[in-house]
Amino acid sequence: MKKASRKTTDEPRAEYKRSDLGRLARGKYARRVAESTNVVVLDPELSKAFPNDRAVNKALYGLLQKRKSSVRPTSRSSRTRRERRAG
Repeated sequence: MKKASRKTTDEPRAEYKRSDLGRLARGKYARRVAESTNVVVLDPELSKAFPNDRAVNKALYGLLQKRKSSVRPTSRSSRTRRERRAG
């Protein structure tokens, strides 16, 4: 036995009234989505070098590791600028 096919329409049923639905807000969740999403758009030249998200993440993690392992001077030179110029 075949089921009767339903016709799809974009109109609401007669028993639904717009006034029963309450006030609608356009873009109600747009701010929440924007805060929780982190989308980065690469330049076309970079997208050739990094074909997928794993390649980008691997490169960025490597850069972070290199940055953490680089040694930076912990103190400034005690010589003033004038003393450095004088030699």
